[in-house]
Amino acid sequence: MRVCYSQNLGDGNFKIVSRGGSKRLECAAFARPNWLLHAFSTRAGGGSRPPAAGLNLGFTAGEAPARVQKNRNEFLRSLGAEVFDLAEVHQIHSTLVYRVRRREDGELQYLPCGYPLPSGSGKPVPEGDALITNEPGILLSVRSADCVPILLVDSERRAVAAIHAGWKGMLSGIAEKTAGEMQRQFDSPPGAVRAAIGPSIRACCYEVSEDLAGAFCGAFAEGERFVRKPPLNQRGREPYAPPFLFLAPPGHGPDGAPRPHLDLVAAARSQLRRAGLSPSRIHVADFCTACRTDLFFSHRKEGSHTGRMMAVIGIRPQTKRPRP
Repeated sequence: MRVCYSQNLGDGNFKIVSRGGSKRLECAAFARPNWLLHAFSTRAGGGSRPPAAGLNLGFTAGEAPARVQKNRNEFLRSLGAEVFDLAEVHQIHSTLVYRVRRREDGELQYLPCGYPLPSGSGKPVPEGDALITNEPGILLSVRSADCVPILLVDSERRAVAAIHAGWKGMLSGIAEKTAGEMQRQFDSPPGAVRAAIGPSIRACCYEVSEDLAGAFCGAFAEGERFVRKPPLNQRGREPYAPPFLFLAPPGHGPDGAPRPHLDLVAAARSQLRRAGLSPSRIHVADFCTACRTDLFFSHRKEGSHTGRMMAVIGIRPQTKRPRP
């Protein structure tokens, strides 16, 4: 059987950390600063049962909330992150970014970046897909099960970000927008920002519609590089439907004919470079979630009731900030 993932964790900058039966991925470049905490969870550990067997960290359909919370507590303990306040959003595949702060009463406050205010921004946990902060003790988080989790860190200004990027958010520029908001909110120079791109579905398994492939080709100057198209004699005919009417997951056509394959990680790299990040500062954990369901949850491979991984990043409390 053809193996679709890399055994060496991409650029060699990632390692698997095992503790108490659970496993997580860490980026070596992010592990060096002693003030920074980060991790990409796996499904190893936990107490959830099929179809979300393992360390399910998302409140998915059919999963008992108490079990998910127990899994989350287990994950945070394994990181030594019990003193952090967990920040999260109701993910909707958007480009909505929030700056997270702590109010005087200690509660977290989500400030929408940009105008107009998105619907639901006044709720304790708003709708959106990216978080940024420069305050210690706040652990930013995003959940995924094929979508691309991206963590950003600016070591000069001590600012961090967590991004959830599915095809909709990626097509609309969520990664580039979040890096831009770090620059606008915290004066983060793009050249000082590093990115860690966690496990996600890769081009080997991410079959999409011709229309979606065409949308990426049109939205990015190098979009043709993100799409692997089948030979012309193998392509099926697919009636046109606008993206907002396409109810099935991308690539699930009616006739079973081969479809293009989309490389979301290449699109993420392109956006981050366009935002000003150096290619040498963009690190990728080269695992395909659909290939490695022994280690990760995969919505495409296992269905909507599977579990969710979590990517987290935060500034440790009681650490000295650099002098201006």
